[in-house]
Amino acid sequence: MENRIKEQQLCLFADRTSTATMRANQLRLTFATFAGVLITLLRQVGLPGTALAGARADTIRARLLKVAARITVSRRRIRIAFTSVYPLQAVFAHVLAALRAPPARAGPG
Repeated sequence: MENRIKEQQLCLFADRTSTATMRANQLRLTFATFAGVLITLLRQVGLPGTALAGARADTIRARLLKVAARITVSRRRIRIAFTSVYPLQAVFAHVLAALRAPPARAGPG
């Protein structure tokens, strides 16, 4: 539990309350909390069985989410074109497929 709190503060910037107004600080903490929830969901649903399954939030952010890509939006689809030398293309595709899959439902009774 302490590691998750430390990760929230250091990696997701939940310790920054440096603005003058309380409302702005509350918004920063809300964004950090939302980022923590998204990273947790990504760990539970998308990352099991990959090289980043046990990675910290800053590693996931730097290696999987902060990636240069060309995004093309048309009426029917969104296309993401990575550079050909992006080393985690297979991991990204696996995570995307896992997040797109419908959630498993419990059987009757």
